[in-house]
Amino acid sequence: MKSKALFFNSLISSVLMCTVFLSGCGAEPAEIQQTGKERFTKTYLDVFDTVTTVIGYAESSEEFENQVSLLYEDLKYYHKLFDIYNSYDGLTNLKTVNDNAGLSPVECDPEIISLLTLCKDLYTKTSGMTNVAMGSVLSVWHSYREQGLADPENAKLPPYEELSSSAAHTNIENVTLDSELNTVFLKDPEMSLDVGAVAKGYAAQKAADSAANRGFENFLLSVGGNVCAVGFKGDGTSLWSVGIENPFEDSRDRNLFVTEISGLSVVTSGDYQRYYEVDSKRYCHIISPLTLMPNEEFKSVTVIGTDSGICDGLSTALFNMSYDEGKDLIDNTKGYNAIWVYPDGEVKYTPGFQRLIKK
Repeated sequence: MKSKALFFNSLISSVLMCTVFLSGCGAEPAEIQQTGKERFTKTYLDVFDTVTTVIGYAESSEEFENQVSLLYEDLKYYHKLFDIYNSYDGLTNLKTVNDNAGLSPVECDPEIISLLTLCKDLYTKTSGMTNVAMGSVLSVWHSYREQGLADPENAKLPPYEELSSSAAHTNIENVTLDSELNTVFLKDPEMSLDVGAVAKGYAAQKAADSAANRGFENFLLSVGGNVCAVGFKGDGTSLWSVGIENPFEDSRDRNLFVTEISGLSVVTSGDYQRYYEVDSKRYCHIISPLTLMPNEEFKSVTVIGTDSGICDGLSTALFNMSYDEGKDLIDNTKGYNAIWVYPDGEVKYTPGFQRLIKK
């Protein structure tokens, strides 16, 4: 979905994010637990242009492979459905919606309606700090970032005039959803959707829920670091250990904290995964709807809560907000906690997060 340069940048970051599983990524010996189930691991590299890892317990490798292959097929479908860069034979996806901006409503899979309904709700809840209608602005940044990654010595920032002109086409009220007809219509012919702030988390949650409904009871799913913890590990009662990655690349400690969770998701937004540099200064991919520039107040923001899609959207919003605004938002969102990491190393977190830290 992203270009090759961004793909490899994201891929490397995602490999590092695999430290979120304290036992590590990739193949590992099966571990027989008291439940009679064995521990297995599977990794994929071709959904959402990142590393996807599943760690789970099953009575046999055949059972595990069957469950994970179905989960993988779900993720592949969401990957294609929410793609804004590529078309697929026989599939109406978000690129189709963008291509028909200002022309006509597009009949879509109900999952697109569901995703965009969530995105609209998040827009309202975050006072516009998570806005998937910012595709025109993000496209400008994407182009300049691509050029900067390909030719670092001549990397440039997008001119503010170009960003401001694009920002005139980001009104989410121009995104019309019809849940009865399953149609999406972008009224502004120059607007486009970019659901990167929510789609990966949404897809991870939907795929995890479907797998659980199929009887896959105990597993940990990471889609590029968007983590869903389902059930338990080990003897069937132990919580999953999930690390909050240290955003400082020169630190010897890969995790700031290690949490113990079940039935929760962990999502991080930060400036250290996708970025480029201009005159030795880093500019990340998370763009503030207010300034049309990356926010520099935080190194990373992590949200832990019951739904990965909501965690994804909230982490983006909190990264774009001041700490006081973000804390007020998260304090009024039941079932969610957050951790803010500042460039000087200071860390703040909500009181509820402390209860999740591994003793």
